[in-house]
Amino acid sequence: MKLHIVPARTGMAWVKLGIQAFWRQPLALVALFFMTMAAMSLATMIPLVGPAVALALLPSATLAMMVAAAEATQGRFPMPTVLLVAFRTGKQRLRDMLVLGALYAVGFLAVMGLSALLDGGQFAQVYLAGAPLTKEVAQDPAFQRAMYLAMALYLPLSLLFWHAPGLVHWHGVPPVKALFFSGVACVRNMGAFTVYGLGWLGVFLVGGVAVALVSTFLTLAGLDASVAGGIMVGAALILAAMFFTSVVFTFRDCFDAPLPPSPAPEPQTGDEPGPPPSDSN
Repeated sequence: MKLHIVPARTGMAWVKLGIQAFWRQPLALVALFFMTMAAMSLATMIPLVGPAVALALLPSATLAMMVAAAEATQGRFPMPTVLLVAFRTGKQRLRDMLVLGALYAVGFLAVMGLSALLDGGQFAQVYLAGAPLTKEVAQDPAFQRAMYLAMALYLPLSLLFWHAPGLVHWHGVPPVKALFFSGVACVRNMGAFTVYGLGWLGVFLVGGVAVALVSTFLTLAGLDASVAGGIMVGAALILAAMFFTSVVFTFRDCFDAPLPPSPAPEPQTGDEPGPPPSDSN
């Protein structure tokens, strides 16, 4: 495993590659993303520990989308079985992914706990427990301070876990070392990740404006408001799936791929998923 330092313009290439890979298998990738979100939502219903369990599933869900994107890029149809990829590659990898999930849950809950010191837990209740976000709550200075603190603390947490699932799965790196290498890779390639973030911000803004215009036009044309709402939800789902599809390209360019790409787009017969895509930018 070797860390690569990439130029800042690579960040925009990651955005483009993610969008291109998504449109190779759009229905499959949207369905897989929806199923991962549904699984996490169902996990929140577990009494007492539901939110923590849902948080612990996020690294595995991210890995599933990375594997699905790699499959799509190599010409394969990503099957629903990729959702279980973190649990099908041996006891050691399974143990490491479970540890990674537990560390993420602890880190996220710690962020929420620190934010609660500023507003008595209002922001945490809205974010984790689904408490209603009223206008009065949103305008509360304490709530806003807690929100900004949580955002500031979540950034380094996300950098630590950005590459960690891929490092554990494809390179067999232990969880704590994976967090360290992920953080180093993101910091050393901060220029590319800044461009990457700005690029996706632009995509979401353009997509949001387009959907809002279409929804307004349909509403003025006399269609039911629920149709416009469905379009907005569907567009948000597609944009989110596109974003998660692009994550594998950030991993591919920051670290060596463990295996060469498959020579032909044939369905896999084994349980082990393919490596990150290695086509050039």
